[in-house]
Parts: sequence; structure tokens; C-alpha cells
Amino acid sequence: MYLIFDTETTGLPKRWNAPLTDTNNWPRCVQIAWQLHDATGGCIEHCDFLIRPDGFNIPYDAEKIHGISTALAASKGVPLISVLEKFNEALSKAKFVVGQNVSFDLNIMGCEFYRMQVETPLNKRPVLDTCTETTASLCQLAGGRGGKFKLPTLTELHQYLFNKPFAQAHNATADVEATTRCFLELLRTGNYSAAQLGVSADYLQEFQTRNTEVIAPLGLKHRNLKKASLALAAAEKKTEPDLDKVQSQEMPAVLAEATVVHLHNHSQFSILQSTISVKKLVNATAKAGMTSVALTDHGNMMGAFHFVKEIGQHNKNLVLAKKEAAASGEPFNQKPIKPIVGCEFFVCDDHSNKSQKDNGYQIVFLAKNKKGYQNLVKMSSLAFTDGFYYLPRIDRKIVETYKDNLIVLSGNLYGEVPSKVLNIGEKQAEDALMWWKDQFGDDFYIELMRHGQEDEDRVNPVLIQFSKKHSIPLVATNNTYYIDQAEANAHDILLCVKDGEKQATPIGRGRGYRYGLPNREYYFKSPEAMKELFKDLPEAILNMQAIADKIESFELARDVLLPKFDIPQKFIDPEDAKSGFKRGENSYLRHLTYEGAKKRYKILTDDLKERIDFELKTIEKTGYPGYFLIVEDFIREARSLGVSVGPGRGSAAGSVVAYSLWITNIDPIKYDLLFERFLNPDRVSMPDIDIDFDDEGRGKVMDYVIKKYGSNQVAQIITYGTMAAKSSIRDTARVLDLPLGDADRIAKLVPNMSKLNKIFGVEEKILRQKFRAEDMEMINQLLNISEGDDLEAETLNQAKVLEGSLRNTGIHACGVIITPGDITNYVPIATAKDSELYVTQFDNAVVEDAGLLKMDFLGLKTLTLIKDTVKIVKAKHGILLDPENFPLDDNLTYELFQRGETVGIFQYESPGMQKHMRDLKPSSFADLIAMNALYRPGPLEYIPSFIRRKHGDEEISYDLPEMEEYLKETYGITVYQEQVMLLSQKLADFTKGEADVLRKAMGKKQRAVLDKMKPRFISQASAKGLNPEKLEKIWTDWEKFASYAFNKSHSTCYAWIAYQTAYLKAHYPAEYMAAVLSNNMNDIKQVTFFMEEAKRMKMNVLGPDVNESYYKFSVNKDNAIRFGMGAIKGVGQAAVKTIVEARKSNGAYRSIFDLAKRIDLRAANKKAFENLANAGSFDCFSNTHRAQYFNDEGDGVTFLEKTLKYAHRFQDNQNSAQFSLFGEASEIQFPEPELPACEPWATMEKLALEKEVVGIYISGHPLDDFKIEMQNFCNGTVAVFQNMTTLINKEITFGGVVTGVEHRVSRQGKGWASFTIEDYTSNYQFRIFGEEYLKFRHFLMLNSFVYVRAFIREGWVNRDTGKKGEPRLQFNNFQLLQDVMDAYAKKLSIQLNIKGINEQKIDKIQGLLKMHKGKHVLNFVVYDDDESIKLELKTRKQKIQISQELLSQLDAEQIFYKLN
Repeated sequence: MYLIFDTETTGLPKRWNAPLTDTNNWPRCVQIAWQLHDATGGCIEHCDFLIRPDGFNIPYDAEKIHGISTALAASKGVPLISVLEKFNEALSKAKFVVGQNVSFDLNIMGCEFYRMQVETPLNKRPVLDTCTETTASLCQLAGGRGGKFKLPTLTELHQYLFNKPFAQAHNATADVEATTRCFLELLRTGNYSAAQLGVSADYLQEFQTRNTEVIAPLGLKHRNLKKASLALAAAEKKTEPDLDKVQSQEMPAVLAEATVVHLHNHSQFSILQSTISVKKLVNATAKAGMTSVALTDHGNMMGAFHFVKEIGQHNKNLVLAKKEAAASGEPFNQKPIKPIVGCEFFVCDDHSNKSQKDNGYQIVFLAKNKKGYQNLVKMSSLAFTDGFYYLPRIDRKIVETYKDNLIVLSGNLYGEVPSKVLNIGEKQAEDALMWWKDQFGDDFYIELMRHGQEDEDRVNPVLIQFSKKHSIPLVATNNTYYIDQAEANAHDILLCVKDGEKQATPIGRGRGYRYGLPNREYYFKSPEAMKELFKDLPEAILNMQAIADKIESFELARDVLLPKFDIPQKFIDPEDAKSGFKRGENSYLRHLTYEGAKKRYKILTDDLKERIDFELKTIEKTGYPGYFLIVEDFIREARSLGVSVGPGRGSAAGSVVAYSLWITNIDPIKYDLLFERFLNPDRVSMPDIDIDFDDEGRGKVMDYVIKKYGSNQVAQIITYGTMAAKSSIRDTARVLDLPLGDADRIAKLVPNMSKLNKIFGVEEKILRQKFRAEDMEMINQLLNISEGDDLEAETLNQAKVLEGSLRNTGIHACGVIITPGDITNYVPIATAKDSELYVTQFDNAVVEDAGLLKMDFLGLKTLTLIKDTVKIVKAKHGILLDPENFPLDDNLTYELFQRGETVGIFQYESPGMQKHMRDLKPSSFADLIAMNALYRPGPLEYIPSFIRRKHGDEEISYDLPEMEEYLKETYGITVYQEQVMLLSQKLADFTKGEADVLRKAMGKKQRAVLDKMKPRFISQASAKGLNPEKLEKIWTDWEKFASYAFNKSHSTCYAWIAYQTAYLKAHYPAEYMAAVLSNNMNDIKQVTFFMEEAKRMKMNVLGPDVNESYYKFSVNKDNAIRFGMGAIKGVGQAAVKTIVEARKSNGAYRSIFDLAKRIDLRAANKKAFENLANAGSFDCFSNTHRAQYFNDEGDGVTFLEKTLKYAHRFQDNQNSAQFSLFGEASEIQFPEPELPACEPWATMEKLALEKEVVGIYISGHPLDDFKIEMQNFCNGTVAVFQNMTTLINKEITFGGVVTGVEHRVSRQGKGWASFTIEDYTSNYQFRIFGEEYLKFRHFLMLNSFVYVRAFIREGWVNRDTGKKGEPRLQFNNFQLLQDVMDAYAKKLSIQLNIKGINEQKIDKIQGLLKMHKGKHVLNFVVYDDDESIKLELKTRKQKIQISQELLSQLDAEQIFYKLN
């Protein structure tokens, strides 16, 4: 006998693995149906019962699924106890219990039997389920877990077995009938084994004999339960007052003057869930005339500070506007806005339980005052640090702990009370309501929302009933996710971006559906709209203001709080603890400063003491002596840990105190650096010292700070990743299902670093001023697309709305926060994937305003580079260099700068800077400082004049003789902000503080400040007898230049680092370049670039070698750079370590066998050996070549694998000998495998494998023989084909090697090819068709070197849409690269600078040309850059032969030339 049954319930359990005794977890049964069938499949009985809901009600969400309302079950239902008795009777007759996904139904009925304390054989019966891996394999539906087929639903199984869908799902009688039919059909078709059924094989045969046809439906008549429920509801509705009449009633008078406050708003900080920026929210509130507004983001408080700050700024602007209105006699009725800081928390059962997903209920909390805000901070922090599981969560215990000074709203439909009304039952919802009321009393409000949804209409009457019954006030809210209703679609797209869904996927729950809001009502509604919605409940509107009145305004900005710094006992002043003064810290700082100054300066002059005292007094006045002590402490520790510390950054280098404490390493007295540029003595401001550490040692300093102050007092700073223009287009396109190619094309039309909102809605005249001509072409295409009515237009227009939305969070690269106590006493914190430290929820823009001490721990790769070079020099030469004491008058170093050979030199390596270095020929450190300051946008235009004045080609003049003192070092040109400050003090007697204010006002173009200061400057300087006209000119020049003028302190620090790197490159070139290569090991393009520089310096860069290489690049005994084994893929640090250690212990390796025997084979696996071989690391072993290691002599085992097996056996034998009874060495000898005889790899194959394991060609580049052809006869590289839009109607000539080719045949039988060409820059896959393919296919051979002429045409126009496709290529010609020189070299023009012409150079050129006589034309071009003169000289008689050899010799002699 088979009992097939099914149930309908009040919902789903919260925990699927809960025991049956957990009656609160398992839903109630509201309908049960079963059929009892005999062994042959015949139906013996069928039953169907509605169960009377005694003590519970049927939630709306469950009713929506099965149609059974509480009213229907109450009127037609049967008592549970009688149903259980009848079900037990049926069970007693059955051998098996059968169902679809029956474990759920077994648990439901098992729990009901437990509730009623009725014994049952239910869980003793064996179970047959129609939803198993077997039926999944039959249906073969994609989408299962782990790549398996998904388990079929009843409808899907029915469709498979009977080729007909089953439509009446979720009615127990219909489900049972369908399940029975499926089960019997599965039985008939042999999908259950005799063993499963506990019968003989004859039984199955007999069943199939009796049921030869497809199992037919039983033909039961099913009640339409949904219809019956609706009929009852309609009858009930007739007796109730007409809701439409209530809605159409007039607006109550009490609401006429009532204020509306939006208390439930989400901003962009609810990541990817809202399109509202904080600024938009404040502007919308002001526009609507509201006097308060709340911010309640999901689970976090990232926007809280920005929100309060934005409203504060808005209110300040109102005060100014009110004054202006009063002055002009205009009416002014705008009122300030009160910010209400809140958070919508996810409140779950146990926030620490991460064994199962529980997103909890969404509850809104509002801070009544600063203490309440602090409690929100604590809860939000715990939600991330302890409760994060899919999302940040808290639980009731946390609520109980931090409930003071908070107002709570019951939440939206996902709030605990509404959710339980809809999903579990009204009794449970009421119990939850009473818990919240008990906790918060009068500060708990029932939240009512009216977005025009059926589920809200169902839940709201229950909430209103609860409100009356328990005297809990109602409050009207609108769940706001976007400002304007027109943004509803953009918001829906944003939700799709969050979940990685397409917008075309229908909104709903379960597989095949996506999350989305049900309508367009979630916008920032006007006060009138809110009153209209809730006019039948005026108290719900009035309570908005009642809540706002409970809120006290508070500021979040405050002065920075420093952590307590422990000072020695003798400096402690007992009075400090009482008065709050910092006499002890100031005294200790003075002591350390003077002790340090004695070491730094040896003799302390009166002027120096005066400067130190001035700085210490200013530090005392600002109240931040502790800041200097903290920084001094961890910098001293960094040095003791062997971490390289930079000389300083920014204006801090102007402090003698910082220099004396070894915080900075540049003497501010020597270089005229100003302290007031760092700390203005007239204004209290927080000092800001940024510190550079070598990037490998930065972590050690961080660890020290964490250890000293405690991990609960140190955090990193969050960053907010926003949707830029191009990413918003691509994201929107993916959601709207716009083809990838079209999305990419539109995104590429946006000029780099531009924003869509700065393109659209802007006049063409303004656009032309902002953008270049080529950018304007792309912008016009964007504007045209936007005006269309197709999918491309919609994508672009929706992307405009989404641009700037918060997309994700990250960690600030260098910012670290240190607090006086637990960090959550000051700011909310979160966790991050990439950091073990906490992360502040406030970003870098506001952390300091929030009162946090921020330190920038910057990792500077150049410091690691210097450190590595020093190590290599020590290892190779035994010399310990001290970069801090390199002499500043070193000729070799300045000669390197003068030649412009600054590749790899910090801050001076760009081609532009190299040119200026060659022209300037710097001869002093001051020249380097000045060029570092001048080489940036703006001051660039002064560089030619600076160079001419240095060389005496332009007169050095000063507007006033008094200016020479400060402008002499920069040849009369104002280069630094410090010069403006010093001159304003000298010429017009400005104080140090005023001079700094002037500097800042000029730099930031603060017109109001400048207009106040100018008359004082003119009058005070004129009073000293200076010419007013000259003073006017000086002021005008300053205004023009000071916005570009640079910080001399910063420039000096970085010029010093640059000097150190140049010194190392000049004196230890190989060691320095090895360090440069090591520090760029992870960037293959940079490695290639620096290898080229090493070759230019006539250095050998050798491939990896197990007998010489280390993990990083190194220098061998022949002064050649040896490749680091760490750069080889798949080798790893452990493998390199064992190779190097064994080599150091017992000398160089004699053979591959020797190597394999000596190293730890657990650290170096087969892959490591293979990649070492491919990279050439074993080339040092004589009589072997790379091909041999991979040779297979027909047994399927390579020589390398045989070698490793041999080495393993050898090592195992050695190890066993160590543990033998007598410890004697084993006499067993293992013969070494024989080296196989095979052909070496061809050059291209060898190079290709090198590139595969290292990313670059090591032993050469396939194109090296054609470098001159590539440089002189190509106008493009293959990289230009990545974006062909800008190249339309242009012919590109390029060369390269064919690294991949596939010849194919189209469906029409025509040949075409796909081929890849690679050059020095990149590679690109091309396609060639039709006649072009037939004409040039013989060039398309693997490893052939080709020279190609290709013309880029506009794309084809799509007839249906009228849109142009991607640009297309027309191949005009293919040639072999080796034929190019002969075919195209016609004329050689040698270019000579008149200043560089001398007899020696002429003799050298003449000698070279005589060696290369031929038939090509020779010209000379003599030029003078200073006079902008160029003279072309043609040779009539002398002809030459242009060849690779000649051009290489010209390059070697640094003689510039042009071909043709």
C-alpha cells in the first residue's frame, strides 16, 4: 500500500533543520489531502480536509499561494485532532509514505502530531520521494548546485512524464493527484528498484503488466479555494464601510497646517539600493518646505556625517540669504532643516550565528540626541564586526544594551511586526509588537506605509487595530529610494546591477525571478501627497512632527582627539590632569627637540634657538605636542626595525622641530623652508605629517602602532567606489541586455576623466571650450544617441541618472586612524575583505572633521629600491652605503642628469623631463629642486626662461632689488609658494601667519581674501619707499603664478630621493638597475622597459640561472644583471629559497641531477622544474639544451619527470639510512637517467615558451633584427587597433610577428583567416576575408615577420536601425619585414644641434659615412633651438647605403637622424 499525501501551510520554517519539537519554528497545516493506493496502483481511498485555524491565523503571503483564507478555513475547516486521527488510520494501512519533496510535509505533520500529543507511525514508515537526483537526471533541467541538474518541481516532472504541464499546483488535493500519477508512472517505467520497494523482481513485472498504458488522471474534482476565499471576503466587505468613500473624504482641518517629515529615507550609502545622494535629499527637503528629514540607510551609518554636514551648510546659507533678503527688503520664509540621524538595522535572532542565513527583520532606529547617535554607532559597528553574514546584523540583546535615547519605528513590510502578520500569524506579530513596546515605551511607533500595494492593504488594518488595542502611536512614512518618480526605472536598473540580473527578468521570489520594487511609488513625496494618502488617519501625519520635536539637533564635527602618549615620569605635570593643559607633553617635546637639534646642528646659534622656540610655541598654542611625540615614536621604531623612512613629504619638511626629532631628514634652515607653511601661528590647525616608508616595511610600522595603541584603537579608512561615466553605461547596458559591442562603443565615446552630467545639458559653446576637437566629435555622437528612442538611447539616458552612485567600498591606500579609546566611542566601524584591521564607516573627506587623528603611512617603492640597491652593493662589493649622507656635489650624479639619462630616477624619468634635464644641465641641488617644482601643468611655460637664465642666454632681472635675496636661487623666477611668503614679509611687513593666509588664498583663488589683502600689501610696502607701480605688477604676477607655485618643502624632499637614486645609478649602475627590475617584477611591461634601458647602458641582462639567480634580480661577478627566479610563473618563493640555500651550503650545481638531489623537493614541484627549464634556468648545465628536459622516448614520461623520480628515490634512501639501526650510509646506487638525444628547439619556439612562463622574451625579442624598420617605417603599433574609432579614414602601417593563425572556410565555401600579430607593445587578433585573403594568405604563416598597410573605414550601416557598426579594416598590402629597408629607404637626414658641432664630431660622422657608400641620398639638418632656426644642407656627390649596420652605429654615437 502507498499513502501519497500533501499539505498546505501557513508558510515556511525559519530553520529547516530544527527538531519537530520546536513548535515555534514549524508552520501550521491548513489543508491536508491524501490518496491510498494498493500494490497494483488502484485507488482505495482519497481524503481532503481544510483544518480549522484554532489559535492562529493564515498569513496573507501564504493565502496568496494556496488561496485559503483564515475566514474560509474557520468556516469550512475541521478540528485538527479529528484530522490527525483519520490520517493515522490511513497510515496504519500503508507500507510506504509517498510525496513530492515530502520531507517538508513529514515535518509539518510530525510537528502537528507533537503539538496535539498524538502518537503516530508517520516517521516510522519508509519514504518514497518523487523529487530526487533520479528524477533530476530524467528531466535534465539546468541550474542545479555544483553543476548538477536541478531537482524538478511537480509541474516540471508532470511535463516530462506526460508532456503536459500541471497548472493547479498549491492545492493539496490537486497536488496529491498529480504526485500520485507521477509516482505510479515512475513505478511503471522502472524508475524504482525492487530493493527500494522491498519486493521481488516479479512484482515490478506484474505492475507493468497490469499498467501497460500511461497512468491516467484519477479525475477528482478540485475545489477552487482562492475563489471560495474571495467570495467570503466579498460578502464580508458588504457589511464594512466603503473604503473608497473613506478615501474620498475631505482633508481634515487639523492637517492644513501640519508639517510633514520624511522619516524613512535611503541614500546612495545604502549601496546599490538608492539613487539619492545626500545633497539631493537635502535639496528635495528644502524644495518641499520641510523642516526636518531623516536618513535611515540599510545597516550602516556611512552617510551620517555627510548628512549632518550638508544640512549644516544649507542652514548657514539660509542665514546669509536671510540677511541679504532683509537688506533688500524682500520677504524670506525659508526655515532651517533639522537632521534626524537614523539607521534601518537588520535585527535577527542571533547575530553571532553564522551557520545559517538569517537576514533578520528591517527596523528603523532614530537618534533622539548625541547619546542616541552614539548608541547607533555602537550597534552599527557590532553589526559589521560581530554580525556580518551576507549583510550587517544585530539582535535583540544588542537592542536591549543600546536602546537608550532612541526612537524606533516598526519598519516596512520586512519589519518584524508587518512581516509576521503577512508570513507567520497575527498572534506572533502581536507578541513581537509587545516586546518592542516594552523596550521603547512612548518612543516606539507603528509605521504605516501606503505605496498602493495589496500586501500593505492587507497588513495596515491589522497594524491600526494593534495601535488602538495597545495605545501605540501610528506614524505615516514613505520608503524613499529615489527623489523623482521619473527615476523609478533607473532605480530598478540599479537593483539589477546589485544582484547581477537583467531587467527583463520578472520581479518575484524564487528561481527565475529577481528582486525589485512592485511599483513607482517609492519616491520623495510632497507634503500634500502624504496628507492626501493619510487623511483618514490624521494622527499618523501629526506624529511625524511629534517625533521630530523629540529630536535634539547635534553636531558631529569636533576637534581632533589624540591618543594618550606616555611620557617619562620626570616630565609629568600633575596639574595637567585637572586643567586639561599639556605642560608635560610640551616640556618633553622641548627636551627631545633640543637634544636632537644638538646632534643635527652641533652648534645652536641664537637664530636657530629663536626658530626652534617659535615653532615650539606655535605647537603649544595649537595644543598638539602629542601629535609630534606620537609621530616621532613610531618613526624611531621604524628605523630600529630596519624600515627605510622618507626624508619627509609636503610642508612638514619646513619644521626644524620635525628635523630635530628625525621625523624629517631635510634641513629646513639650509633650504629656506618655512614652518608657517606647515602650522600657521595665527590660526589653530591640526598638523598633518605624511610619512613615506619603504613599501615592504610599511606593514611592520602598522603592526607596531596596533601593538602600542591596541587593535580596538587603530583602524583604516573606508573609500567609496562610485559608478564613473563609462562603468555606469556598461552596467546599465548589461541590465538592459544591450549587446556588449554596442555598450563598449558608447562607453568609448565618453572622453577620459569626463562625466556624463558635464556633457548633457551644457551649451555647445561651453563644451567646445572644455574639450578638444577630437573629443567633440565623440560628444556629438553621444548627444545624437541620447536623443534617439531605441535601446542605446535608453541605456545612455538611464546611465546619466546612475552616474556617481556608490558601487562598492574599499580601503584607503595609506590612511590610518588612531583614537584615544575604543574606536566605536568616536565613529562607526566596519570590516573589509582586504584588511584584518577595522575600517571606519566615514571616509577620508570627513574623518578629521569627526575628531579622529589620521596618519598617512605611505608605501614608497623608491625607498625599497634604494634599500635593495644598498643590499646588492654590500653583498657584491662589501661596501655599506649610507644614502642619507651622499655628497650633494657629486659630479658623476650631475653628469647623469645633464645627459638626461634619468630612466628609473624618481620623479625625473618622463621623456619631457629628460629633455629639460639635457637642456638645463643642472649643476646644483637647487636646480633639481626647482625643476621638480616647475615640471607640472602651469609652471611648465617658465621652464625655457629658467634654462636660458641659468646659461646666461637671458638677463636675470628683478622687479625690485629687494627681491634678489629670495629669487636669486631660481634666477629671478618665482617658483615656490615659500618665495611669495618670504617676499610679502620682507616687502610689506606681513606677519608669518598673514603670509601663509596670502599663500593659501592665491593657491585656492580666494578672491574675497585677496581683495582684502592687496590694499594692505600696496600701502605697507609703499610706506617703506617702494614703487607702487612695481608693487602692482608684483601682485598681479603673484596672483597669476601663485595658483601654480609649488610647495618647496615637498619639492626639496622628493628632489633628495631623486638625487639618491641618481647617485646609485651613476656609481653602481648594474646594482641599481637590478633593484629597479626587482621592484617592478609584477609588471611585465615595466620589466621590458627597464631591460631596454639596461641594454642602452651597455649592460648584459641575463636570463635566470639556478647557479647565479636569487628570488629578485641580482648582479653577477661579471657585472651583468641576472634575472630573478621569482619572476618565473609557478616557481614561488619556497622553491627559490631551497635552490639558493642548497647552493650557498654546498656550492654550484653540477647538473640537473645534482640540483634535484640537493634541494627540498617538497618546495619545488614538477611545475616549478618545468618552468625553470622553459625560462632557461638550467642552460648553465653543459651538454644539455631545453628540448631534452621535455623529451619523451615513447614511454609517456619526460626526462624531467624521470629526473624527479630519481631524486625522490635518492632522498628517500638517504633519509632511511639516517634512521637505520647503525646509521650507516646505504650502499645502494641509483643510476642517473640518460640524457635523451633530440633536436634543440627553434629560436621562435624557445622564445615563445620563455614568454609563456615569464611574460616577456628573455634571451631576445623576435623583432630585434627589425627594430629600425619598426621605428622608421611604421606609423602605428598593433595597440592602436584596440580603439579604431579615432582612426577612421587613416592608413596605418605596422609590423610584427605572426604568433597565431587559423585558416577557415565560411558557410558559403569561401576562405578567410583569423590571425594574431604581436609587436613590442601588444598583440591583436585580426580577421581577413574575400579577395584580400586570397591575395595575402601566403604571408599568414606562424612566426613570419610581416609589414602591413591597413586602411580603417567607417563601419557598415545597419539597415534596420540606421546605426553604424564598428569601424572595419581594409588590408592594402602585406610584405615581409626583411624586405622593407630595401623597398622604402630613400634618404638619410642627419640632424645636428649647432651647439654640439665640433671638429671631432664631424670627423666621426665622415668616417662612418665613408664606410657605407651606396646609392641613397644624404642630407644634413643644422638647427638652433634658441633662435628657432633650421637649415637644410643637401649633398650632391656623396651617396650612401642605408643599412641596419649604419643606423645602429649612428644610434651608438647618439647622432640623431631621420629616414626619408
